[in-house]
Amino acid sequence: MILGLDISTSIIGYTILDKENNILECESIRLEKFKDFFIKAKNVKNKFESISKKFDISAIYIEESLQAFKPGFSSASTIQSLAKFNGVVSWICSEIFDIIPEYISAATARKFCGIKVPKGEKAKLFVFDFILDSVPDFRVEFTAKGNPVPGSYDRADSYVIAKAGNVLCHMNKK
Repeated sequence: MILGLDISTSIIGYTILDKENNILECESIRLEKFKDFFIKAKNVKNKFESISKKFDISAIYIEESLQAFKPGFSSASTIQSLAKFNGVVSWICSEIFDIIPEYISAATARKFCGIKVPKGEKAKLFVFDFILDSVPDFRVEFTAKGNPVPGSYDRADSYVIAKAGNVLCHMNKK
């Protein structure tokens, strides 16, 4: 089984797929109410310990964090915090599942999944709509105002990472 992760300091999307890309679990870990870095990490650790008891994970794929500053997107401080948290979550994964995670850029993952974001479109929104339209097992709840509940975009991104990881596993015969 493949575990795909979309990590941020406020919400972690995760998807567990079997070898045929069937969704076994696709959820989010909501961390925005926790201000302390270590409390966030402890919550992630607890969730992954629970997952390890339910599923026999054979590979872990994580969306690569931003590698460079992009004006208008994330500040240097945000990139640093995300990279630090990404490292801690990666270490937690390696400890709990006894697997060294592999990293996939969002663009590469989308390519492996056949998702081509048109120029000028917001990738996160396009990917979410693509997954919603093409993956029958992907379920989303909506708010009273018709917006996806928080964590929905992260879950969609984690699905793309997990599916791309599955493609890589088949290519590498894992």
